[in-house]
Amino acid sequence: MASKAALVKLVVEAGKAAPAPPVGPALGSKGVKAIDFCKEFNARTAIYNEGTPIPVLIQVKPDRTFTFMLKSPVTSWLLFKAAGITKGGSKTEPAGEISLKHVWEIAKIKKTDELHKDVDMRAIVGSVISTAKQAGIKVVP
Repeated sequence: MASKAALVKLVVEAGKAAPAPPVGPALGSKGVKAIDFCKEFNARTAIYNEGTPIPVLIQVKPDRTFTFMLKSPVTSWLLFKAAGITKGGSKTEPAGEISLKHVWEIAKIKKTDELHKDVDMRAIVGSVISTAKQAGIKVVP
């Protein structure tokens, strides 16, 4: 009986992948040596500032080999950085504010994702604005 490939979704800080949780247990349960993933992940994320949260999709094949796809940093993290805050607010009491230029730059970063390459830029901008509102960040013109 042929086994199916497994998909593991993680968010790991750039340059800080280690066989400790969450990476070790997530990959170990699939029969993959976490240290192999960590070495390759850390090498491929060397272009980012250390500590940037990077979503990663890992496909584990039945023979225990794996491939992975890096995505752009988490939208809320990018918004918090742009607003200069560490914690969100509410719709009535925003924790910070960003300009539409910030929104556009974040949307350009998100457009680099393989999953967003065919998505209209307006839709991505709308998504970033929506995420900002949910995080309690005011968007100003």
